[in-house]
Amino acid sequence: MEKENRLRDLREDRDLTQKQLAEKLYMHVTQYRRYESGERALSLDLAAQLARFYNVSLDYLAGLQSYNAKLREDGLTAEEKHLLTNYRRLNEKNRERVDERLQTLLSLQNEK
Repeated sequence: MEKENRLRDLREDRDLTQKQLAEKLYMHVTQYRRYESGERALSLDLAAQLARFYNVSLDYLAGLQSYNAKLREDGLTAEEKHLLTNYRRLNEKNRERVDERLQTLLSLQNEK
C-alpha cells in the first residue's frame, strides 16, 4: 500500500486532481484511480514516466526507498544540505519522530 500512498502524496504535493494527472498521462481518470488505489499494477513504462514527472527515483516510487534520492541538492544552502545528510542517516522510526516534531514546530510558528 505504500507505493499507492506515494502516488497520491506526490500528486497532491503538485496540487493536481486525479483527473488532471490522468489527462497529463493521456489516460482515463478511472484507469489512473486504479493505479493510485492499488487495484492495478503500474507498468514499468508508466512508473518511469511518473518518476520523471515527479523527479523521483523508481525505488522511491515503488516504496523500496524511504526518501527521494533524486532531490536536487544544488539549490540548497549548506545548512539545508547538512540537515538532509543527517536526516538520511536516520532509521525510519527516527525519521517519523523528526517529522512529528517538525509538524509541531510549524504549528507553533503559525500560531504566532
